[in-house]
Amino acid sequence: MDILNFNCDIYQYKQLLFDRAFAYTHDEDDAADLVQDTFVKAFRFSESFQSGTNVRAWLFTILKNTFLNHYYKIKRKKELVDSDGDLSYAQLASSASLNSGSSKFMMDDIQKALLCLPEDCRFCFCRYFEGYKYHEISAELNIPLGTVKTKIHTARLILKKLLKSYRISTSTY
Repeated sequence: MDILNFNCDIYQYKQLLFDRAFAYTHDEDDAADLVQDTFVKAFRFSESFQSGTNVRAWLFTILKNTFLNHYYKIKRKKELVDSDGDLSYAQLASSASLNSGSSKFMMDDIQKALLCLPEDCRFCFCRYFEGYKYHEISAELNIPLGTVKTKIHTARLILKKLLKSYRISTSTY
């Protein structure tokens, strides 16, 4: 195909290509760049264009594929930057190796908090934490099931308050 005739054939679709490119990008400069890239690819692959076929459809296919390739390239780049750049405490806590010194401090704080619980609440909570069911604790202490549930609930509230510095913030999600 004669390059001059080919140039004239594709240039007549410049405004239609720009309109479609603007619909994709919503930005005039990006749309103009997309049309320019489309023309560059059309010239580069002009030998593969078969005379007698729909040049307009061929150009619009190049335009769409160029846009999609660029879009996915940007998206992949953002995912790489986002996953490495903004690490929250929760992400760091799950991937960090444990320090035995900080674990010892944490266990000491848990022990102190448990000792701050009223005796009956502490016993019920510890039994429940060991895996006993509510009805088993109730039978062991010979107290109503509701009382066991209340004591465990009270123990949880007190422990939550005393150990709030160890809570992982989920407000960043």
